[in-house]
Amino acid sequence: MHPPDVGHEPETIRPPSLLDALVPLGSLVLLIGGSLLLFGLDALDGPVQVALIICTMVAALVAMKNGYTWGHVERAAQGSMASIASAILILLSVGALIGVWCLSGTIPTLVYYGIQILSPGWYYAATAVICGVVALSIGSSWTTAGTVGVGLVGIATALGVSPEITAGAVVSGAYLGDKLSPLSETTVLASQLVEVDVHEHIKRQAWTSVPAFSIAVVVFLLLGVAGPEVDDTVSTTVELDALNGVYNITPLNLAPLVLLAVLSVRKVPATLALLAATLFAGVVGAFTQPDIVRGFVDEERGPVLDSITAVWQAAATGFSIDTGVAEVDGLVSRGGMSSMLLTVWLIIGAVTFGALLDEMGLLSRLIDPLISAARTTGRLFATVLGCSLGLNLVAGDQYIALVLPMRVFRGEFARRGLHPTTLSRLGADGGTVTSALVPWNSCGAFMSAVLGVSTLLYLPYAVFNIVSPLLSVAYGATGFTIDREEP
Repeated sequence: MHPPDVGHEPETIRPPSLLDALVPLGSLVLLIGGSLLLFGLDALDGPVQVALIICTMVAALVAMKNGYTWGHVERAAQGSMASIASAILILLSVGALIGVWCLSGTIPTLVYYGIQILSPGWYYAATAVICGVVALSIGSSWTTAGTVGVGLVGIATALGVSPEITAGAVVSGAYLGDKLSPLSETTVLASQLVEVDVHEHIKRQAWTSVPAFSIAVVVFLLLGVAGPEVDDTVSTTVELDALNGVYNITPLNLAPLVLLAVLSVRKVPATLALLAATLFAGVVGAFTQPDIVRGFVDEERGPVLDSITAVWQAAATGFSIDTGVAEVDGLVSRGGMSSMLLTVWLIIGAVTFGALLDEMGLLSRLIDPLISAARTTGRLFATVLGCSLGLNLVAGDQYIALVLPMRVFRGEFARRGLHPTTLSRLGADGGTVTSALVPWNSCGAFMSAVLGVSTLLYLPYAVFNIVSPLLSVAYGATGFTIDREEP
C-alpha cells in the first residue's frame, strides 16, 4: 500500500477485507453485463465507459471507508493517466495516419494491389502470416494492426470474405510479433521483470508461440477452404475500377508504409514514427492525388494551402469521399484523431479503475489466497494465467496484467525452483496475448477502433491469442518445457 497523506496516521489505513475487494468487481460484472445486455455491441459507444467510471467511484468509496482520503484517490487516478499517456498518443497518431493515408492513396493502393494478389481461399491464413512477419520486423502489434491490418480488412470486404475472421487473423499475426520480436516493448519488459536475457526469454516464448501460430494458420486455412464459395469477379472488378478511376494508383503511394517500417526497425518512438509517416504521406499525396486533395477541401486557396488544409483536416476528423461505389466509400472514408476519442474515453475509465484496485490493495487481497491454494505446478501456472486474464478484465491495461503477476508470483516461483523464464513466458501468454480479447481493455479497444470490427466479433477468430495461453496451462500440468533451478 502507498503511504497516506501528510498528517494522516498510517494506522488509520485499514487493510481491505475480502468483501471490500469483491464489491468493486461485482459492480464491474453487473454494470458491464447490464450495458451489453441493454445496448448489445453499441455498448462500447458510451454505456461501457459510463459503467467503468461508476465502478471507479465504487472502488474509491471502498478505499475511503478503509481510511484513504480523496487525495489518495486523485493521486492514483493521476498515476493511471501518466501510465497511458504514450498509449493515447499512439492511438491519436494512428487515427491521423489512417485519415491521411486514405487521402494520399496509401491505403487504397495497398487494397488495389492486395485484391489482385490474394485469393479468398487462403486469404485468412495469408493475412495472419503477413501481419506476423510485419510485427516480427517492427515489434509492434498496434502499428501492424493500424497500418497493414487496416488494409487487409479493407481487402476482405472487397473480396467478399469475412471481415471478422480477417480481423482475428490480423490480431493473431500482430501478437505473434509482439511476443517474439526483440523490438517489442512488452517482450523487453517481461524479460527485465524477471532479470533474464531478452533472447533467452524469446526462446522460451517460442515453445508456446510457434505451435499456437501454426495451429492458427491451419484453422484459417480450413476456414478459407470450408467457407462459402465466393464469386468475387464482378464485384472486385467494379471496386478496382472505382479505385483506379478516383485515385492515381502507383507504387509511390506505398512510400509512407516503407518509411514507417524503416523508422520502426530503427527503434524510433512509435508516436514520432507514425506522425512522420502521416506527414510524409501528406506530401506524397499532394503530388500523386491533386484532384482528391482539391475535392476534399471546402474552399480552394492554391495547391500548397489546399494540401496543408486537406492533410490537417484528414488528420483531425478523417477523410471522406463519394465515389458512387458504397464498398469503396466505406473503405476510404475513415480515420482522424476524432475517431479515436471513444476509445480514449474507454481506456481512461478502465485504467483508472484498475489503478485504484491496485493502489488500495484490493487486487492483492484477492490474489494472495490464490497463491496459497496453488499447491502443484500445474495449479500455480493456471493461477498466474487466471490472474493475468482477470487483470486484463478488471484493470483494462496489458501492462498491469503483465507487471503485477510477475511481481506477486516471482518469489513463489523461486521458492519452488522454477526458472524465471517460465514466469516471463506465462506473463506474456496471460497478460499480453489476452489483452486484445477484452473489449474495454486498451488493446482490445484499439484493435476494434482501427480495424472497424467489434472485439466481441473477432474474438472467436483470434486463434493465436486463445491457443497460446491454453498451451501454457497444458505445459504446466504436464511439466513439458518447464525449466528448473535450485530453489
